[in-house]
Amino acid sequence: MTDVLRRGRASLAFSFFAQGATFALLVTRIPAIQDRYGVSDALLPAFLAAVPVLAGVGSVTTEQLVKRVRPSRLLRWSQPVVLLALLGVGAGGHMAELAVALAAFGLAVGALDASMNMLGVSLQRTYGRSIMLGFHAAYSLGGIVGASLAWVGAHWHLTLWVSYLPVVAVLLPAALIGSRWYVDGGSAQVVEAGQARETEAGTVVFRLLLPLCLVMTFAYIGDSTVSNWSAKYLQDTLGSSEQLATVPYNVYMITTLLGRSIGDFGVRRFGAVAVVRLGALLAALGFAVVAGAPGAWVGMLGFTLLGLGLCVLVPQTFAAAGRLFPGASDTAIARLNIFNYVGFLIGSPLVGALGDAWNYRGAMLVPMALVLVTLVYARSFKPGQDRYGGGHERPRTADVGRGSNGL
Repeated sequence: MTDVLRRGRASLAFSFFAQGATFALLVTRIPAIQDRYGVSDALLPAFLAAVPVLAGVGSVTTEQLVKRVRPSRLLRWSQPVVLLALLGVGAGGHMAELAVALAAFGLAVGALDASMNMLGVSLQRTYGRSIMLGFHAAYSLGGIVGASLAWVGAHWHLTLWVSYLPVVAVLLPAALIGSRWYVDGGSAQVVEAGQARETEAGTVVFRLLLPLCLVMTFAYIGDSTVSNWSAKYLQDTLGSSEQLATVPYNVYMITTLLGRSIGDFGVRRFGAVAVVRLGALLAALGFAVVAGAPGAWVGMLGFTLLGLGLCVLVPQTFAAAGRLFPGASDTAIARLNIFNYVGFLIGSPLVGALGDAWNYRGAMLVPMALVLVTLVYARSFKPGQDRYGGGHERPRTADVGRGSNGL
């Protein structure tokens, strides 16, 4: 059974890695996509907003599907769709083809994100210790690799489909092979506390989940602020060169990877509440440093702190939802996942509007304040019955549920 767990953990980590690379390849080549299809600056925001909106629809649909289909099966088939949709974005020639490819990408990525985190939370419960941050570290690593490959494609002036085809040709068969070892874990084992919550009305469940939904939203507002505005802020506000302005997001991604790589050890040693509080404080400090930075290098210090702080919030929010509803964790995670896209949709326009109406230094204080709200809800991350870390780990169990081979 130990080998089953190890293979399940490794295959799921690869799925996170593949999705990180895929998403980075899409978002970092947006200017090239715009040029290829002749998408105007006025129309581009509509295309970009459609992806997270449809991803939210995909997450809601996943909530219903997992009542009949195991999350491992949904992940097995949604990941190839995402990869093929990426290739479709690069291979098309007309705006209608771009719209179809992005629609497929959005719907599939919602199912993919939800099912990946469902499996991660259930596998963490089976292990009886914090491993969720490790999966998201694999996602960050994939993002760094994808962004690097996108830079190579842009530097060599490769067409989109030439950039995307080798990546899809490698990741698609690897993901399908790895999906043989997905483990659905023991999340279907309904404990007494979970039964009580599962039988409550949907509005009551959402009320209990709401603090985590807010934390998820605020975390992604912070993340989208960095991804969308760091280069512009460094160049226009802090007076950096164009080359130096590309560095903050790379620094942010690297520190995100580092923070997530060691984050599980922190949760085991100090507990989820302490790690979340420290993450929120570091992220708020990062925004404060960015807002008050006298020059570009101090600004980059702020983005470094942001990466170390924000990186722990999203994985721990998914993990907390699984602990809060141990008998209905898949449903809770699918609903929580929607607020990933809500934060992404709100963050960039919010900072842009405030920056234009006021100034960009002041605009950076808004995500700082929102991240600090996480401190108010930090107790929602308390492990309760499932004591991961802090000397309270559960013994490992051999009940890992059926692997996806049994489907």
